[in-house]
Amino acid sequence: MSQSDLPVGQDEANQPSQDANSMVNPWSVADGVDYDFIVEQFGSQRISEQLIERIERIIGEPAHPWIKRGIFFSHRSLEELLDLYERGEPFYLYTGRGPSSEALHLGHMIPFTFSRWLQRVFNVPIVIQLTDDEKFYFKSYLTLEEASRLGFENIKDILACGFDLQKTFVFRNTDYIQYLYPAVCKFSRHVTLNKVISTFGFGPSDHIGKYAFPPIQAAPSFSTCFPHIFKGNEKVHCLIPCAIDQDPYFRMTREIAPSLGWLKPALIHSSFFPALQGPNSKMSASDPTSSIYMTDTPQMISDKIKKYAFSGGGATQEEHRQNGGNCDIDVSFQYLKFFYFDDEDLERIRQEYTSGTMSTSELKTKLIQVLCKFVEGFQQNRASITPEIVQASMEIRNIEFP
Repeated sequence: MSQSDLPVGQDEANQPSQDANSMVNPWSVADGVDYDFIVEQFGSQRISEQLIERIERIIGEPAHPWIKRGIFFSHRSLEELLDLYERGEPFYLYTGRGPSSEALHLGHMIPFTFSRWLQRVFNVPIVIQLTDDEKFYFKSYLTLEEASRLGFENIKDILACGFDLQKTFVFRNTDYIQYLYPAVCKFSRHVTLNKVISTFGFGPSDHIGKYAFPPIQAAPSFSTCFPHIFKGNEKVHCLIPCAIDQDPYFRMTREIAPSLGWLKPALIHSSFFPALQGPNSKMSASDPTSSIYMTDTPQMISDKIKKYAFSGGGATQEEHRQNGGNCDIDVSFQYLKFFYFDDEDLERIRQEYTSGTMSTSELKTKLIQVLCKFVEGFQQNRASITPEIVQASMEIRNIEFP
């Protein structure tokens, strides 16, 4: 199948309104995100029940709870990618991390945990980009050397998610740029100043590093950037799991790819993991009270949830018993939707909290138990990731690929 078989849709034909771009972009997210509006304006497609059933038929097991619960809710060309896969044409995964902090928080776990699941059920390789250059460009307090160091530390966290090292290649842009650069050059010649400004909202006071970065994030979408994996095959399709705020990068990527004779990447988008302060906020690595970090102790997790987790319950116990709680805005319940995979018990909790028979305190206690178990398991895995394992994951080497 050629790139023309992945159709040009609303995403490439029409740029979204500035209202949509200002609501959600790679560097900021407005409160109260309307995901239906974003899907319509960005031109992606909702993941339907029929698509979920098709995924389950192909992989021979239930879809990930994050798909079934609507956390991964939108896609581009996923159905076409599944057509290829069913015909025996493999693909690869591409995701990444912008290193700006020592430790990852729970929100960072979403794309990596989900990507590991995709790697397993489809038995495909993954490339993971550490954008130390981007963080240097966009974080004025960060030196390039520090961004590179943080990238190395973050790789330990990423590998702790359980990736198959025989099918995983991790790279920092500043290390690997020579392999990306030919694609970056070819791509950049098709990106006008007006295109970057309209897509990302840059202005005359932004330095040119910001303007130059989008082609670098686009490049790993193309298999030609990984000759040690794909042996020069430019026709290997790519699937990118990411939060919806990263879509502007790849909307532009998909628009330009056919002009170069390259394949447009497919995407699967997640909603945002809320900050402790509210369901319509985004966790921030710079605000420790907004996040549960993967380095937090059980006591720290407990204290943060009890003190900061926004409640959808009543103002008083009596009011709560009478009117019940609102699970749609209660952060503790929303976190359980992400990390508690017992569907039957989650529904019981929802009903009891909504009716007022379960208190906010009881709900938070349940969440503390779930998160402490998850974070403790992660920390055990993280302790086993040595610098030698990190270096091995970054080594330019043959990767298992059909």
